[in-house]
Parts: sequence; structure tokens; C-alpha cells
Amino acid sequence: MKPQIILTLLIVCSSCSIHKKCIEPEIPLPNQFTNIIEADSACIADIHWSEIFTDPLLQDLINQTLTYNKDLLSATARIRELEKLHQIAKANYLFDVGAKGYIEHETHNLSSNNQTIDLEIGTKLTISWEADLFGRIRWAKKEALANYLESVEGQKALQMTLIAEIASSYYQLMALDNKLEILTRTLKTREEDRNKARLRFMGGLTSKIPYEQAQVEYASTAALIPNVQRQIKMKENEISLLTGKMPSDILRSKIQRHEISINILHLGIPSDLIKRRPDITAAEQSLKAQMAKVGYSWAERFPRFIINLEGGLENTAFKGFFTAPLTYALSELTAPLFAFGKRKANYDAAIQAYDAERYQYEKKVLQAFKEVNNAVISYSSANKQVELMENLRNATKKYLDLAHVQYINGQINYIDVLHAQRSYLNAKINLSDAICNENIAIIELYKSLGGGWQNKK
Repeated sequence: MKPQIILTLLIVCSSCSIHKKCIEPEIPLPNQFTNIIEADSACIADIHWSEIFTDPLLQDLINQTLTYNKDLLSATARIRELEKLHQIAKANYLFDVGAKGYIEHETHNLSSNNQTIDLEIGTKLTISWEADLFGRIRWAKKEALANYLESVEGQKALQMTLIAEIASSYYQLMALDNKLEILTRTLKTREEDRNKARLRFMGGLTSKIPYEQAQVEYASTAALIPNVQRQIKMKENEISLLTGKMPSDILRSKIQRHEISINILHLGIPSDLIKRRPDITAAEQSLKAQMAKVGYSWAERFPRFIINLEGGLENTAFKGFFTAPLTYALSELTAPLFAFGKRKANYDAAIQAYDAERYQYEKKVLQAFKEVNNAVISYSSANKQVELMENLRNATKKYLDLAHVQYINGQINYIDVLHAQRSYLNAKINLSDAICNENIAIIELYKSLGGGWQNKK
């Protein structure tokens, strides 16, 4: 039988053996993401992030993040490193060529007191090549490739996460701005009410209690402002870090509801989620790398066949050096004999490590489907919450206007006016928070479906 045929059979047998030991992940995929939304070939994740986040100031922050974020730059450097390691693994299929020049001067002075001097001068060219009989080099190459592809997908997953983080922080910052503006306007109104209560008390129209109540309301509102200002600066610092720069002021717009329509919030086909989400693809590559480690451990148990060729010039003196050629050929077959079960144990350990990685991959897929379903529920809830909070804000405004009229006419006490004011203040803040939560829910839905890393076409 020809050597090439024998080599091919050995490689095929090794692959079959490894795939029998390394069981494929088993994940039954659902036909649709939720019981309410039917599967659709269109998916929001296929839309580029610039079409989802249309605010120019937010787009500028995202571009800064994708350019200067330190974690992303580190991931890019890691990709380049693993790309070079993959090149090394591919080069192991080829022969190694080396060259050396040397001068050896050795003296011997044994017990006979006769001193001898050995001088050797030489230059040599060496060529070494290993026949990949059991796939050791092939599995090492596969592992290097899987590690490289995992890093590429990992960078995409990081980009996806960073876009979601910067967008969420931006909307939270706008919500804090709106909250501060509400409190500032409310404080001014409280000051006017306090002055009116003081005049009414000084004029003998009321007792001192309404005036003191107005004082309390003014102080309570004023006490809320410093904490919101602190949260704003901390959120700005958080965004600065994401964009890879020192703490600084962040330009932003006024808070508003997201422009995207619910009609285009398609979820896509469930089975496509595995191909769309880069973190799942990265986990798949990690599983392939672990399988390659199993194959490498299997091949390490068997002999290695290496051919060494050496040629050059060698002499005991410079004279006649170029007329003293040297050639040397060696074929080497090395095989492990007694390692007290270490290589077998290493192979078995690699299989167990593969199983552990397989379970992690299956968990990652389950986690992804959980995130999509949670995101759908969160968005539906947040969307409904905004509508309810708008109704509450409008109702409390009417209640406050009516309370003012009735208080002036002496029909209710000032404490009732204060209650109406508190209700209106809380309703405005809650509406602002609800709009922020709806925007963040859209971000989480977009991210959970695997959107944000695609290149713009």
C-alpha cells in the first residue's frame, strides 16, 4: 500500500475516533420566540445601528466608542496576536530550515599529562520535517484557527455590547437631565407658593401652618436636586470612559420617545439567532478549539516520524575548509513507551474539558433565547407603561389646576393643594423614567437579537 494512502487512512481514522468521543451539542430550537409573535424572515437585528439610533449626538458617541474604547482596542490586538499564532500553526506543515556557523576549540589534559587540542570549524544548513501521521499538527492548526475565529466573533460581541451600553447610558443621561429640569421648575413654583403663603399669613388670611407647609415643600424639593446633579456627572464620566477619554461634559439632546415603530420590530426566525449572535458563534468556535485539543491529545499518544537533513562544510583547520563537504541524513521515529498513563489521562481529561465546554455552549444558546423573550416582554410592558404614565400625568395636571381654584375659593385646605402638587411632580418624573425605560427596552431587544455589530452596506 502506498504511503500517501496509509497517511490518509490514519487521518480519517483519527477524525472518526475524535468525533465519536466529542458529542455534538443538542439544543431543540423553538419554531418562534414567543407565543404571540410569529416567526418572520425580517429581523430588526439586520438593521445597522445608525438606522436604529438616529440621534446625531448619540451616533457621534457610538463612533467614538468603536474607535477609542480601550476594551475594543485590546480585543483587536488579541485578534492580531491569534492570527499570527494561526500562521505559525499552518507553517508547521512545512519543513524548517536553519543555518549555523561555528568554531570549536577543545583541549584535553588527561592523567597521562599528554595535552591534545581539537579544533573544528564548520558551517551547516539543516532541514527538518515531520510527517503528520496521526494528525497532531492538523489538530494544532484547527485549534489555532478556532481560537482566531473565536477572537473575531468575541470582538463583534463586544462591539454589540458597547453600542448597547453607550446608547443606554445616553438615554439615562437624558432622563436625568429631564428630571433635573422638572425639579428646577418645581422648585421655582414652590418658591412662589411659599411667598404667597407668607403674604397670606402676614395679611391674616390664614394661620401660620400653610406657610410652614410651603416651607417644608420648598426644602424637600431643593434637597432632591444635588443627588440628581451627582448622578448626571457620574453618568457623564461613565460615558467618557466608554468613549475612551478623560471625564468631560457630554453633549446630548432632550429626552423623547424612540422614533422606531413597533411595526418594524420583527424578531426573525429563531434558528437564525445562533448565526446572528456573535457571542454564540464565539462559543461555538471555543467548542471547536476544545475538540481540536482532544484530537491533539489523542495524536500525542502515538509515534512521531521526523526527517532531518544536514549539509555544509566542516574541517579541523581553515586550510582546505571549502573542500571539506559534509552531508548527514536522519529519519527519526519516536514513540512514547512508558508514561505511567499520563498521556491517556491527558486525553481523557481533554474529553471531559470538551464536555464541559459543550454544556457551556448549550447554556449560551438557552441564555440567548431567554434574553430575547425577556426583551420582548420588557418592551411590551415599557410601551404600555408610557401610555399609562402619560394618562396619569394629564390627570394629575387637571387635579392640580382644580385644587388651586378650590383652595382660592376656600373649598379645600392647603394640604390638599400640596398633595396635588406632589402627585403631579411624581407623575412627570415617572413619565420621564418610563420613556427612558422604553428606549432601553428597544436597545435590549436589538442587542438580544444580535444587532449592532454588522457593517453598513
